[in-house]
Amino acid sequence: MAQAETRKLAAIMFTDIVGFSRQMGADEARMLRLLAVHNQVVEQAVAAHQGRVIKTAGDGFLVDFPSVVHAVQCAQHIQVQLHTHNADKEKGEQIHVRVGIHLGDIVVQPNGDVLGDGVNIASRLQTLAEPDTICISHKVYEEVGKKIPLGTVIALGRPKLKNIAPRFPIYALLPEPPKGLRQTLRVQRLKLSRRVGTAHRVVALAGLLALVSAGTLLVRNRYFSSLAGLPLPDKPSVVVLPFVNMSADPTQEYFSDGITEDLTTDLSKIASLFVISRNSAFTYKGKAVKVQDVSREMGVRYVLEGSVRRSDSQIRITAQLIDATSGGHIWSERYERPLQEIFAVQDEIRQQIVFALRVKLTPEEQARFKNAPTNNLEAYDYYLRGLQLLSRPTRETNAQARQMYEKAIELDPQYAAAYASLSFTYWMEWFVGWSQDPQTLKRGFELAQKAVALDDSLPGAHSTLGIVYLIMKQHEPAIAEAERAIALDPNFADGYATLATILGPAGRPEEAIELAKQAMRLNPHYLPWYLNALGFAYLSAGWYEEAIAPLKQALSRNPNVLPPHVNLAVVYSELGRLEEAQAEVAEILRISPAVSLESTRQRLIFKDPVVAERFYVRVGPKASCTRAEKFRTSTVITLCVCGS
Repeated sequence: MAQAETRKLAAIMFTDIVGFSRQMGADEARMLRLLAVHNQVVEQAVAAHQGRVIKTAGDGFLVDFPSVVHAVQCAQHIQVQLHTHNADKEKGEQIHVRVGIHLGDIVVQPNGDVLGDGVNIASRLQTLAEPDTICISHKVYEEVGKKIPLGTVIALGRPKLKNIAPRFPIYALLPEPPKGLRQTLRVQRLKLSRRVGTAHRVVALAGLLALVSAGTLLVRNRYFSSLAGLPLPDKPSVVVLPFVNMSADPTQEYFSDGITEDLTTDLSKIASLFVISRNSAFTYKGKAVKVQDVSREMGVRYVLEGSVRRSDSQIRITAQLIDATSGGHIWSERYERPLQEIFAVQDEIRQQIVFALRVKLTPEEQARFKNAPTNNLEAYDYYLRGLQLLSRPTRETNAQARQMYEKAIELDPQYAAAYASLSFTYWMEWFVGWSQDPQTLKRGFELAQKAVALDDSLPGAHSTLGIVYLIMKQHEPAIAEAERAIALDPNFADGYATLATILGPAGRPEEAIELAKQAMRLNPHYLPWYLNALGFAYLSAGWYEEAIAPLKQALSRNPNVLPPHVNLAVVYSELGRLEEAQAEVAEILRISPAVSLESTRQRLIFKDPVVAERFYVRVGPKASCTRAEKFRTSTVITLCVCGS
């Protein structure tokens, strides 16, 4: 008896190599060789993202996935891998693919083949895609749009798909934003070609070209000025791009991210280098990028990129250093070692980069690299898991990271870096306002002291001690610890922001302003608290109008963080804008309902008590609020919010 057909909902992906048939006729041997490379990339990506290859047809793959998220991540992974392959290849050796993805009902036949509209639509979407892009249906976009980063998304309208009756929105995922007039025109042409017929297309494109011709100067001024690059430093400058996870298991992403972070940290400690922060480097994660664009956007000359494959007890790391100004390779190497030698491999990579860039280490710097952070690989694994969790800090991930660090310390009680990171989770909990318990801060302080006692060369531990000393109103020890952090790591962006936060209330606000700007240069995609540090420095200097913009920008990126609201309340009060000040204090109460008069007074961190009194914000309930309590003089601010 014949088996019955099976229906199911599935994510379907179609891929196709651009110009394969034409090039096959011109050079069959070359295209067969490139096809083998392409097939390996696609098959590895499909396996890593839990897909199933249904069939191949020449250069095309038909794949189904149980999860549409995995389907899109797989397509992105393929494009990133092929971009890496193409980076140093001549045009004839490059591989460019189109990908189409749809989520729909399919019929699975007894022989494993699939049919149905779900398959047909995915096939049509693939033909719509431009080279190196991914075309997705509206169903796919709805499912994944808020779950994973999609990069640059271009809406293509509701084009007519061959032999498909209904029309629906379709989107193209570009590997990167259009970076110039030529690419902008390409995107516009892509939109037009999908939305209008041939006759109308010619007229519309002609109009577009006429408009661009008439307004070239305007386009250049408005578009290119926003993409102006940062100037190169006066010493060798480098960014370490996120190493690609080549392991069969996608959950190993934390490991490749951890290797990237370790290499960044090692290079950052060398004073004669300028190293971009990990936070900014990771904005390129999962994206197909050109090193020239990275160089311009980050303001560096050199780019380090690579991949990590971990399997059982073995590890393979590939790395290459590129001069982004010329595109030339300075150095490249592949390491295949037992996992136990992971720290030795990292040390070799660092040494090779130092040699390639002709950098000389000081005796102090050489001494810092002698010892491995831990001899327990399982503890190191938990440490890396914690780092990944803290890369997207929320109350939940902060608590989960704390558990990872505690496990690492349980496995290796002498693991100084784990103590430092565990300390940071307590500081984060207190700083953001997730906890008002003074024991939280005390615990963070004790752990940072433990970390420094085990290893005095940890910049993060000294930075945490600096900020806790500030909260304890011990300004001189706070400055000493923060300066020690920067001495240990001259490229420590967080350290500069920390020192800026300390110097403002210590009576040195002008220095704080410059330090906050230096932090932003080292970390161009800076974190919201950098903006709070800059705003607080302006506030401390009495430059109230200048303080508003960075503080409001910090809140636009995270409206549920307490310090920018507090600082804005003070700024508005100083400027006599009491209604806006009241609104900010209402936000303080929303975020932290337990805040009180005494807790507000305890958080004042100014060295000069007279200055501290000027920044005193009184918060009272509606019943106790009278108009008489709302006043402002040159020495005292008392602000009562008439809330609930």
